[in-house]
Amino acid sequence: MHKNSQLETGIGLILFRSRWLLAPFYLGMIAALAMLLVAFFSELIHVLPGVVRLEEVRSEQIILAVLEMIDLSLVANLVVIVIFSGYENFVSKIDARDTGDRPDWMGTLDFSGLKMKLIASVVAISVIQMLRVFMAMADGHQPLDVPRLRLMLILHLTFVLSGVLFAVMDWIRCHAEKSQEGTK
Repeated sequence: MHKNSQLETGIGLILFRSRWLLAPFYLGMIAALAMLLVAFFSELIHVLPGVVRLEEVRSEQIILAVLEMIDLSLVANLVVIVIFSGYENFVSKIDARDTGDRPDWMGTLDFSGLKMKLIASVVAISVIQMLRVFMAMADGHQPLDVPRLRLMLILHLTFVLSGVLFAVMDWIRCHAEKSQEGTK
């Protein structure tokens, strides 16, 4: 067995401790989460007064506002997942066991699971965006823009195909790992 030199050990420690450079990214995502919260309440405040005063707020406007709020909440959920699992996978474990409200997936979501949650969220967000644009066009607020709808559909299908390919790659990896374990 070969003994590490002090230089090797020092470089290894520097590399290992450099993971803490990621921590400010996760703190910055908390600020992004706060921005999403402001946007959510801005959308709510925008549509709520008309509904409360029973003004002529068409159901399409309410549906579009609700879709916007769902979209924002999906993005916020995604940010939380990235913060927790990214920090735990790449920086350090979060010691929140004594709080009693630790999410079940926290600490168990590996990079592969994070990747699948990410692509699933992107697909859901893409669907909501397409639905919003389609409803605005169907409602007459925007002219029918076939090239834009086509581009959005192509992007959505690309996201779906990417998700399927990620899932297939993970399935192949898991199957290969199980095969290797069976041969040992």
